[in-house]
Amino acid sequence: MAVFTPVTLDDLSQWIKQFPLGKALALKGIASGIENTNFFLTTERGEYVLTIFENLSFEQLPFYVQLMRHLAERGIPVPAPVPNDAGDLVVALHGKPAAIVSKLDGSSQMDPQPVHCAEVGTVLARMHLAGRDFPLQQPNLRGLDWWVETVPKVLAYLDAETAALLQSELAFQRDFAAGTTYAQLERGPVHADLFRNNVMFVGERLSGCFDFYFAGWDTWLFDLAVTVNDWCIDLDSGRLDEARVLALTRAYHAVRPFTAADQAAWLPMLRAAALRFWLSRLYDYHRPREAEMLTPHDPTHFERVLRERIAQGAPDLTA
Repeated sequence: MAVFTPVTLDDLSQWIKQFPLGKALALKGIASGIENTNFFLTTERGEYVLTIFENLSFEQLPFYVQLMRHLAERGIPVPAPVPNDAGDLVVALHGKPAAIVSKLDGSSQMDPQPVHCAEVGTVLARMHLAGRDFPLQQPNLRGLDWWVETVPKVLAYLDAETAALLQSELAFQRDFAAGTTYAQLERGPVHADLFRNNVMFVGERLSGCFDFYFAGWDTWLFDLAVTVNDWCIDLDSGRLDEARVLALTRAYHAVRPFTAADQAAWLPMLRAAALRFWLSRLYDYHRPREAEMLTPHDPTHFERVLRERIAQGAPDLTA
């Protein structure tokens, strides 16, 4: 992620002794993203990722790191948190919460084909089912309550037509969330940010999913919609690529079959997923925080995605 909190090898020389990793040998900031400070960390024991959390508190973080450990123990390819000598997964570094997790093999697939989308669908469904017995609960912190709170903060930066679209979609989502179809959707821990750059491949095999720090309890269908809106679209237009959509949703359905409520809610959830990321990018673009290597994402991308979903709809889930 963007580097909000600079760290040097000298800073780590004493701090890392509490972990069973040996000495820190190299540290490289990761420039992508806008939420936390991430580094690739090389130690005498191997390659890891060090994260310093810029927004999440010590009280909130057990949900995220325990979820990763829970999924890893059930065979889901996710980073495994490294405990310190006291068994803690989150410890203070420069006065902020920090964690070390294993580094995944492979590289991100930024030009996904149907075969890659099918892998993502399978693993996402397995992830959802594996989380059913996870004992901790925490809401999706970028869910509907956050949308309601944040929309007024960005309206002043928008022209009248764009502001009207944002307010109209928020009203639509509030109404849908209050209805019976939404209440019937299955839910549990979700990743909520499973974009192309948060998944690793070795060849055509998915080798890992990472960056769980937007995770929370939400509907599984919303998580699927977030994923489809990134993996299965033409990036220039925001239009869905039907072959990739069907590859991903059919693979998901083979592991966790869709319900009648899923079918009815599919288009509203695709719209909700587009709204969530349009709104967060609007906020980050117009009200940015100071950080080294910070480049806010273009909010107009997910505005286009939302407009496309409203205008064009979506393929049937089990077509």
